[in-house]
Amino acid sequence: MSQLSVLPSLPNDRWSKLEIAFWLIPIACFFVFPNYLILGSQILIVGLLAVSLDLILGYAGIVSLGHAAFFGVGAYTAGLLSVHGWSEPVSGLLAAGLAAAVIGFLVSFLVVRGHDLTRLMVTLGVGLMLYEAANKAAFITGGVDGLSGMVVGKLLGFEFDLNGQTAYWYSLVVLFILFVILRRLVHSPFGLSLRGIREGGKRMPAIGANVNRQLITIFTVSAAVAGVAGALLAQTTQFVGLDVLGFPRSAELLILLVLGGSGRLYGGLIGAAVFMMAQDYIAGINPAYWQFWIGLLLILIVLFARGGVLGGLDKLYAQLRSRSGKKGGPQA
Repeated sequence: MSQLSVLPSLPNDRWSKLEIAFWLIPIACFFVFPNYLILGSQILIVGLLAVSLDLILGYAGIVSLGHAAFFGVGAYTAGLLSVHGWSEPVSGLLAAGLAAAVIGFLVSFLVVRGHDLTRLMVTLGVGLMLYEAANKAAFITGGVDGLSGMVVGKLLGFEFDLNGQTAYWYSLVVLFILFVILRRLVHSPFGLSLRGIREGGKRMPAIGANVNRQLITIFTVSAAVAGVAGALLAQTTQFVGLDVLGFPRSAELLILLVLGGSGRLYGGLIGAAVFMMAQDYIAGINPAYWQFWIGLLLILIVLFARGGVLGGLDKLYAQLRSRSGKKGGPQA
């Protein structure tokens, strides 16, 4: 009998045991590493931001060098609401996501008109414009001094403490809820159409797909998720700095996806964890030259684990299965 296992299967949204185990890890970390909860909440927030970029890069093939713009819009929206008396965190989170979605929707019409190089320039230009606008509007944003004076209200009766316990659970719950929604989205027919656009956008209209509409939709969703991540950062730290709109943050996001593996959703989360934990550990050992070792880590990943950490694990798993199959002999 022929082996049907070699045929590619359509993606499904059933949760595997490995995925369930993955989400149990951050819960265990809360109890095992109580002194690193602030770092943990930062990893969760950056992971959510990386997932938002993966929606357009890994699934739709849109390369962006200005994704931090939407992150910054969300952060400043939540921050300004808080400074002016709106301290309820969940509604501030929703308002931030809506504001970022509106900006993303407007920008998307420029993005879909071009190709890779054009999209790079457009997204980079939008990011630089928003950065400079926030810098010049110091009377509103605080400029280089940052937006301070935020007061975030209680969350279900819990205050945002200095140990980061409330911030950690808040970030984890928001990340998980959005991840479940996005996971369902990318496994839907809409998600499959995005992969088709990424692999051959010129052929998709032949099967009735409206390419521009699909790209505008996913770009808007990606911007909204990035805005929520920005609001999370603002609310958990109760401060918004100008760097949330900076180009270095956008470049860092691309590094995270290279590390974790794009087009998988989980790649952004794993890339954020690996990068930020390595940065924290190496900077503690050698504060002056930590970037050298991070660069070396990136080179090793690219050379020996194509597709990032997840790509390397897939390759290792395939090799192990191949060896076990050879030992077991041929199968009918």
